Amino acid sequence: MPTTSGRKKKPRTTRARKTNPPARAAGPRAAPSDAAPLEVPINWIRPLAQPYLRGYRARPERASGLRGFSFWLKPRRGKGALGIFVGFLIEPGAYAHLKPAPPECLIFAFVEPVDGSLHRAQVLEENGTLRWTFGYIRWLTHRPPRFELYDTERTALIRHASMSAWPADKIKHLAGNFFTETLAWLVRSGLVRRWRELCAASAKKQD
Repeated sequence: MPTTSGRKKKPRTTRARKTNPPARAAGPRAAPSDAAPLEVPINWIRPLAQPYLRGYRARPERASGLRGFSFWLKPRRGKGALGIFVGFLIEPGAYAHLKPAPPECLIFAFVEPVDGSLHRAQVLEENGTLRWTFGYIRWLTHRPPRFELYDTERTALIRHASMSAWPADKIKHLAGNFFTETLAWLVRSGLVRRWRELCAASAKKQD
């Protein structure tokens, strides 16, 4: 029915209500990629590893992106060294061949110098102790991360895992589990004992 006033009614407008975005669910904080290992002191690694590596000398290592301890033996004076590194990799540095995702926790067995006579006997020869250990330990362990062999690198026999998705407050605990598990496999494989026996036999020859 037409209105007598002749005025048109204006349509009613409604203001859009301002809404806040939904709050994000709180979750565990991931470890910062470049700082997490530095926030975890490394002095606890030595007493954790030494029961597995009896007879090995420990020295701290903080070069080429590594943070941890090397446990080593010298079979003969001036003839190279055998050892096992336990610790962290905070940047690829000299270890880019691993295709790492730092920060990582890692354990590797090394023979120095690379390409020296001791390295050839232990790593390159088919029946070398470290090369044989790689075949055995790959058969022994099936759960990732698996052991890898790099026969022309310092990281001759290595197992490593990225910590980038680990909660920052769990790094020490999870890394400790990784270290003890990996060290136990190295002991079970016989590598730790065979290297110790090799050095003891070499010392007797010198006497």
